[in-house]
Amino acid sequence: MSVLAALVPYAIGAIPIGWLIARVFGVSDIRRHGSGTIGATNVLRTVGRGPAIATLVGDVLKGYLAVAAGAALGSGAGTAVAVATVAAVVGNCWSVFLGFRGGKGVATGLGALLYTVPLATAAALPVFVVVLATTRYVSLASLLSAACVPFGAVTLYSRSAALTALVVAVIVIARHHANIARLRAGTESRLGQRGDAHGAA
Repeated sequence: MSVLAALVPYAIGAIPIGWLIARVFGVSDIRRHGSGTIGATNVLRTVGRGPAIATLVGDVLKGYLAVAAGAALGSGAGTAVAVATVAAVVGNCWSVFLGFRGGKGVATGLGALLYTVPLATAAALPVFVVVLATTRYVSLASLLSAACVPFGAVTLYSRSAALTALVVAVIVIARHHANIARLRAGTESRLGQRGDAHGAA
């Protein structure tokens, strides 16, 4: 497998979509606002709905395209796809363009897994919608839906693909450690809540 099959997906995943969009809308560094992350939730609370939607779509697309690029560079081999999937999420979470800081991997992971294990990922989306609709906790919806993907992948795809989904889920969950603590303490902010809120993505 070519080293480029890992480096190119990482570089694509590392593009700080939310940071760039926030700058376009006059926020010099979104990491100094709200939850301090570059994801769509913090863009929503800091800049507004339109920029947040653009961030979400951009992060999902870059995750998908990152894996597609890695697959092409690795001649479609399963190992190349697996490495590209994880590399894209790592790039989002620890972006070389932001001093190895970044997002929490949710939207980029969604895009990456839609390429790698599409049916398992699609099956987890209703979990996100239902949990968000009933609790308005973006973080909880993200955590539970991410945790569901490996279970679907293990029944629908190869063990390698399921392991890849599991690694992505572990990264996403680990990046939400502060959110988990706030959920347990009852201090996590809900979607639509104003103020210095804590984002999930």
